[in-house]
Amino acid sequence: MNGPTSAAPHLVAAGCTINEVTGRITGLCTSKGSVHIAINYPALVPLLVLGGGALVVLFFSAVLPKRPYRGLWAGLTALAGTGTVADGLLQWQQLNGSSVTPVTIGDQLFYDHMGAFFVVLFGAATVLGAAISDGYLEREGLDGPEPYVLMLACSLGAVLMADAAGFVTLFLGLEILSISLYAMSAYHRWRAASGEAGLKYLILGSLASAIFIYGAALIYGATGSLQYLGVVSFLADNALFQNGILLGGMVLVIVGLGFKVAAVPFHFWSPDVYQGAPTPFVGYMAAVAKAAGFAALLRVLMLALPTLTSTWRPIIWVLATLSIVFGSVLALVQVDLKRMLAYSSISQAGYVLIGLQAGTAQGVQAVAFYVFTYTFMVIGTFAILGVLQGRGEARNDLSAVRGLATRSPWLAGAMLVLLLGQAGVPLTSGFLGKWVVIQAVLGQGQYELGLIGMLGAAVAAFFYLRVALVMFLAPDGAGAAPSAALTLSSAGGPGAATVGGESTGGEGDGGPGWAAGRPGGYLGSDLHAIVTAGLNARDKALALRPPPHSRVRVPAATAAVIVLCVVFTVFAGVSTPVLSWAHAITLPWSV
Repeated sequence: MNGPTSAAPHLVAAGCTINEVTGRITGLCTSKGSVHIAINYPALVPLLVLGGGALVVLFFSAVLPKRPYRGLWAGLTALAGTGTVADGLLQWQQLNGSSVTPVTIGDQLFYDHMGAFFVVLFGAATVLGAAISDGYLEREGLDGPEPYVLMLACSLGAVLMADAAGFVTLFLGLEILSISLYAMSAYHRWRAASGEAGLKYLILGSLASAIFIYGAALIYGATGSLQYLGVVSFLADNALFQNGILLGGMVLVIVGLGFKVAAVPFHFWSPDVYQGAPTPFVGYMAAVAKAAGFAALLRVLMLALPTLTSTWRPIIWVLATLSIVFGSVLALVQVDLKRMLAYSSISQAGYVLIGLQAGTAQGVQAVAFYVFTYTFMVIGTFAILGVLQGRGEARNDLSAVRGLATRSPWLAGAMLVLLLGQAGVPLTSGFLGKWVVIQAVLGQGQYELGLIGMLGAAVAAFFYLRVALVMFLAPDGAGAAPSAALTLSSAGGPGAATVGGESTGGEGDGGPGWAAGRPGGYLGSDLHAIVTAGLNARDKALALRPPPHSRVRVPAATAAVIVLCVVFTVFAGVSTPVLSWAHAITLPWSV
């Protein structure tokens, strides 16, 4: 043959796989002494951008004089994240209509549409996370290059997890991501709760990593391969009559990755870590760790173990049900907003598991859409909370948002949209996300799971709406209209309230619960009851104590992130471009 394949004979003799059209090596040269590995270099660009960005931040921190550089570290991190987003979009365009081999670097990394999709997600999360961290770290006296290096390293690990084509690469990405998050969780050195959160995360995360790697070892023992392609090829060509080792390995891998996505019953770390870790880092972690974990689960279950679908789908069914039920119910009794959002994230993980349980390409696309839109909702929510809680995270309970509609109407409106999105209200991306994951399982006849998802959304709506109602309760002394001016009295105890400056009686004095001569007093009392439903006496007092009197100051970068997250939440819920983009994701192979 003339042309590019004329030099192929000696390469074929070396055990190389040759593309008959281009003459290029497309696989590992397997003969003894051959060290050539085919590399598709564009697949490495996101890793180089993120890793290079971390090195640049470290370099400048070493050579520049030791003084504060406001915005520099966040700017460099956001620049690296923007480059990652741009490269992910470029990868997507290059992959359209191409015949590029889906695996590269000796079958270690995928180079496909799904990988490019998650590259964009992690790059966007890096930009948003850096932007909301800058003002927070300056306020807390923690500004420096270290958290941004950790953030870039975490995103690098997340990309590795999403692109991994084998268990070794997946474990490498998992550890890079995990170690970075352990340090970020404990970064607030002025708060003991932050150090405690980092320690708990480290101990439980290390256990989960050990379980995962043991499961991968069992799969290797059963199939003789650590690469997804090798595992699926072995299982397609061989019938295992004794498959206990393989099934044990599969279960342990699911447990290890289930910890990362905070699925019940592997969720115990989540509320404590969310409560103690620095607030902007929690928003970033909630988005990136969850997306990376689900990307890994999709790859492992759909590409390495598709022949075991009938075995792993019931396991995912149970995890999804438990996550939705426990996450939604336990969130109802939380007065700390960060703990409430932790249980909310557990519930959200349950909905993503519904899409995974479908075990179809439609389910994969639904999962991708859900985690992408959830990234913007959760980061925007934590950005607002980080602004309201005050220095030292003095207030994380419901009182932090009390009267926000009076103190900062635009911030209350933004929070309302993001909460409604997470609740799954129509015209938001959260509604569309829940719709597509439930539609995926209904297409497989899983009507019970679809019903559980819909009922769970109804229960979860209550604790989101509770926060919304608290935002529209008037702060103490605001003199708002009687119908909404329910405030905690400074003299009447937790059960007394004032409406328009007049006592309602409340629990403390056995009064009638309404303001004499004030129509709407009953409405204020009803709001009081709704807001405090399910809370004990102490939590009721915390939820309804007056908010801080200080002015709400929103850093410009944080404000831009909040606006972007709100706009995206609405845009992705009322239009189809993002959903169509997710639906274009295809699997490299199927069995």
